[in-house]
Amino acid sequence: MTSTATETQSAKKVGDQAAVRRVIDQAKRDGRSALTAPEGKTICDAYGIPVPGEALATSADQAAQQAAGMGFPVVLKIVSRDILHKTEAGGVLVGMKSEEEVRRGYDTIITNAKKYNAKAVIEGVQVQQMLTGGQEVIIGAVTDDSFGKLVAFGMGGVLVEVLKDVTFRLAPVTEEESMGMIDGIQAAEMLRGVRGSEPADRAALADMISRVSHLVDDFPEIAELDLNPVFASAKGAIAADVRIVLDFAQKPARPRPSKADILKSMNRIMKPKAVAVIGASAEDGKIGNSVMKNIVNGGYQGKIYPIHPKADQIMGHKAYKSVKDVPDDIDVAVFAIPAKLVAGALTECGEKGIPGAVLIPSGFAETGNEEGQHELQEIGRKYNIRLMGPNIYGFYYLPAHLCATFCTPYDVVGHAALSSQSGGIGMAIIGYSRSAHMGVSAIVGLGNKSDLDEDDLLTFFEEDPETHIIAQHLEDLKDGRSFAEVARRVTKKKPVVVLKAGRTAAGAKAASSHTGALAGNDKIYDDVFKQVGVIRARSLREMLDFARGVPKLPTPKGENVVIITGAGGSGVLLSDACVDNDLKLMTMPPDLDAAFRKFIPPFGAAGNPVDITGGEPPTTYKNTVRLGLEDPRIHALILGYWHTIITPPMVFAKIIVEVVEEMRAKGIEKPIVASLAGDVEVEEASEYLYQHGIPAYAYSTELPVAVLGAKFKWARGAGLI
Repeated sequence: MTSTATETQSAKKVGDQAAVRRVIDQAKRDGRSALTAPEGKTICDAYGIPVPGEALATSADQAAQQAAGMGFPVVLKIVSRDILHKTEAGGVLVGMKSEEEVRRGYDTIITNAKKYNAKAVIEGVQVQQMLTGGQEVIIGAVTDDSFGKLVAFGMGGVLVEVLKDVTFRLAPVTEEESMGMIDGIQAAEMLRGVRGSEPADRAALADMISRVSHLVDDFPEIAELDLNPVFASAKGAIAADVRIVLDFAQKPARPRPSKADILKSMNRIMKPKAVAVIGASAEDGKIGNSVMKNIVNGGYQGKIYPIHPKADQIMGHKAYKSVKDVPDDIDVAVFAIPAKLVAGALTECGEKGIPGAVLIPSGFAETGNEEGQHELQEIGRKYNIRLMGPNIYGFYYLPAHLCATFCTPYDVVGHAALSSQSGGIGMAIIGYSRSAHMGVSAIVGLGNKSDLDEDDLLTFFEEDPETHIIAQHLEDLKDGRSFAEVARRVTKKKPVVVLKAGRTAAGAKAASSHTGALAGNDKIYDDVFKQVGVIRARSLREMLDFARGVPKLPTPKGENVVIITGAGGSGVLLSDACVDNDLKLMTMPPDLDAAFRKFIPPFGAAGNPVDITGGEPPTTYKNTVRLGLEDPRIHALILGYWHTIITPPMVFAKIIVEVVEEMRAKGIEKPIVASLAGDVEVEEASEYLYQHGIPAYAYSTELPVAVLGAKFKWARGAGLI
């Protein structure tokens, strides 16, 4: 059982595991990778998953007799371990209304099956009660290479792979998560009843999703599972067809240290008392020279040990031929030597007892040198050294004034921790942070992720008092399940933003089931991130703006958002952005509408957005914003400023800061963002607002609302609203 489930789930025994084990073990003895329909029914029965009454017929007369006993109409399906896709083989007939039709249907199905696969072992024909009415949906499960067992829900029937209206969650799921899946598809309203139709029994669907999720979590051998279609009606939910694919070649679980061990290692790496620079150099232009300069000139106060085969001293620090020659303990070694020398130097670090290595050199897995990287991993495991990299720019940890990197020094201390898998993206992070005066607690390169990865960083930053938000760029997750487990915990305390590169389904392996065919797409990342409370950024700029802006915003106390704008056009765009970012524009109560109208001209517009028009003096902005902050029914404000002579940009900015600080002195704090449209003076005004805790953007209606939306997404995921 995975740790993604609650303690209640973990202890819960949903089904008859012994009955399922007998079926799966028999399939394994037979050398089969798929179960027959009757075996699928046995498994569904064992886990309380509703399926129609059915029987296995081995002759036309027996099929007719069974159908008469069930009541017409019935469905006939071929039963063969060698025919997984029954419809393609002409092995399914529906709507059989008489014994004679069933007899003819039996013969037709057997004939079709033999034409489809002459070598197929045919066990007979399944006679099944025919289901009618209700909405067709699919409930399934798949095994993802990174995230492990996932349960899926979506619109069913033959169009499932065309419409791809499906959502995924890590298995097992809670009741709340099951309901969230039902509400998470585009066609959710169809299940609530449209045009006079009865709503589906959503509780029955949620229960079925939960039972499927526990089934696949309990039995790793179940690689793919389809219940398609499931007929959902007001009377309940029942699965018309069951398809189960097995895989007995389960890959071993990736070893993960305990949280305590991760923190112990990460604290020594990020907050070391002593650092060795392997390959330190006094020669300008060398990587080892840049690393030494950054550590020394960055203000690091710990001990620094340059390692060089010939030098006696580098930058005022005694040099040693090997880390083994250093008389004192060393917490972390930064490598600035050619790839071919790394393994030998890493072994010496192990013999010295150094717990952390920052591997800057390239020339490993990223160039096809998998063997060389594997060697480093083996050395790390042998000596219990945690490896950062290889193929990285190093890292910054500003609270310790440590710049363990060859990149330019960084000295704006703040509370955003950023990481990247790419060196180029790392440089963009550094550049943006410097340009925007964004204080950071850390910037970390992960590169090839031979050992340390995103969940190690999450574990460290979760406990780091200097870090208030964590933003990570990644191209892959080597262990998505582990990342999700850690992120679920961390996001309850601090916002986590992820920019996932590579959002296409290219390279997804072929799948045997409908659910499996859908699982290669990027929707899995979307859904799992949402499940565990991670904020997903869609671009590098968005990730950086979230890292800068989200911590500045107070946590909202509810969902009601109000737009106050000086330009109707901005109000429309800001409203669109609210929809795009899952923000709820408040329906204005009559008394509040009247209160706003007292401050705006007759030709302005109250409601929401509140349009004060462009010709209003600074007092109008001041009065309307104050009202928005004072009224407890409003939980967040979006300001749309339009550059005018009557209220110039800096006048607007100072007025807004004055009102916000006035309200803050009274104990009233709400998230506010601003969009400024106008000439170049709006840039200075935007920066002034930002420096006073109000995320503001010149020339953009999208970015400020996206930042506000990110704050709301985190607050919802953390259970704060």
